[in-house]
Amino acid sequence: MTIRTRFAPSPTGYLHIGGVRTALFSWLYARKHGGQFILRIEDTDLERSTEEAVTAILAGMKWLGLNHDEGPFYQTQRFDHYHAVIAQLVAESKAYYCYCSKERLENLRQEQLARKEKPRYDGHCRHLSVPPTTTAAPVVRFKNPEVGEVVVKDLIKGTVIFNNRELDDLIIARSDGSPTYNFTVVVDDWEMQITHVIRGDDHLNNTPRQINILRALGATVPQYAHVAMILGSDGQKLSKRHGAVSVLNYQEEGYLPEALLNYLVRLGWSHHDQEIFSRQEMIELFELEAVNSAPAAFNPEKLLWLNQHYIKTGEPARLAEHLRFQCELLGIETQAGPPLAEVVTAQAERAKTLREMAQNSRYFFTEKVQYEEKAVQKHLTTEIKKPLSDLANRLEQLTEWQPTSIQAVVHAIADQYQLKLGKIAQPLRVAMTGTAVSPPIEVTVYLIGQQRSVARIRQVIT
Repeated sequence: MTIRTRFAPSPTGYLHIGGVRTALFSWLYARKHGGQFILRIEDTDLERSTEEAVTAILAGMKWLGLNHDEGPFYQTQRFDHYHAVIAQLVAESKAYYCYCSKERLENLRQEQLARKEKPRYDGHCRHLSVPPTTTAAPVVRFKNPEVGEVVVKDLIKGTVIFNNRELDDLIIARSDGSPTYNFTVVVDDWEMQITHVIRGDDHLNNTPRQINILRALGATVPQYAHVAMILGSDGQKLSKRHGAVSVLNYQEEGYLPEALLNYLVRLGWSHHDQEIFSRQEMIELFELEAVNSAPAAFNPEKLLWLNQHYIKTGEPARLAEHLRFQCELLGIETQAGPPLAEVVTAQAERAKTLREMAQNSRYFFTEKVQYEEKAVQKHLTTEIKKPLSDLANRLEQLTEWQPTSIQAVVHAIADQYQLKLGKIAQPLRVAMTGTAVSPPIEVTVYLIGQQRSVARIRQVIT
C-alpha cells in the first residue's frame, strides 16, 4: 500500500501556525514512508474564501519547502461530481430530501434544550413517501445509521467510540445545491485514495459522521490521527493576540523556514532529548505514535533561539537570499554594497532574526550614515581627530584591501599615538557605522569598502 496523506486548508483566512504543523506532520509521514503528499484547497465556503488567502497558502507552503506531489486541487472545480455522488446516495435511499423550515428546526432545538437534551435533527423527513406541498427548496441529509457505534482507532488519541444514536442526519447539500464540508471532504479523501488523515483534533467529532458516509459509498476508511491544538503562552488557544497571523508574517519578521519547521515538529512530538533536527532527520525519525495527545504551548523565545542557531550555522550563500528579502522590505538597496554572503558571515553571531541583521547592516549599503549622538560625543573627541586623519591617509594608500592589511594599519596608528587599540578602533567604528557596535573593525571597514571608508573618516573629522 502506498501511503497518501493530504493537507486541506480552507482559504477563508491565512495559513497559520496550527495549519503549518498539521501540514508538516502530514508531509513528514508521507516522506518517511515513500508515499505521496496531496495539497487540496477546500474552498466550498464561497462567501468567505478569497483568492488572496489561496495565494498566501501556496506562498507559505513554498517558503517552507513543503512540496506537494499532487495538486493543488480545488473543491469548487468538482461541484458537478459532488452533485452526482449526492444523487447516487439519494437514489440508493442512503440520503433524502429534507423540507423542514428554519422555524421548525429552531423550535425543535429550543424544545430539546428545554428538556436538557443535545440538539439534533429528529429525522422528520427521513421516511417521507410523498414530498410536502412547499415552494421552499429542500436540503439533502445523509441517512446516518440509527443503531451501532463507530470505533475510531486514532493513531494519536487512541480508540474513541461514538454511538450512532448521538449522530443526527447530517446535511450534505444545502438548499441552493452546494455540497457541505463534511461531504466534500469524504468524497475527496475517497477518490484521492487518502490512506492517512492527519488533522487538528477540532475535527474529531466530524470523524464518525465521515466514516459512516464513506461506508455508505463502499469506500475504504482511512486511518485517522488527530493532532492536539496549540496553546499560547497564557494557556489559551493560539490566536492573533499571541503574535503572527499568517506564517508569512514569520518570513517578514526574519525567521528562517528551517527554524520554524524545527520548532513546530517539536511542538507535541519528541525524539529523546534532541532539540535540533535537519529536514532529513525529521523525515527519518518522525512517528505519529510519538505525537503527544495533549495540547502544546507556543514559546516565542524557543523559536527565536532556534532561529539564531540556524543563522549561526547556515550556509551564508543561502542565507544571503533571505537577507536580500529583508533588505528589500526595509528599502535597503544592496546592489552597490558588499556581497550579501560576506555580510551574513560578519553578522551571523549578532542577530537573532534576518530582519535584525538587515537593520544592523544598513551602513554597509548606504552613502549616508545615521550617527548616534551618544556614540559621537563619547568617541569622536577632538583628541582623536589627528590619529583618525592619519588613519584615513594610510587606508587610502593601501594597495591590498583585505581585513588583515586593514588590521595592520589600525594597529600601527595605535602604536604611533601610544593608544590602546580600543581608543582608535571605537572612534573608527563610530565613523564607519554611526554606532559603537559592529563586527570586528577590520571586517567592517573591509566590507564598507576603501573609498567609502576613507570618505566617512574624513567626514567626521572636518
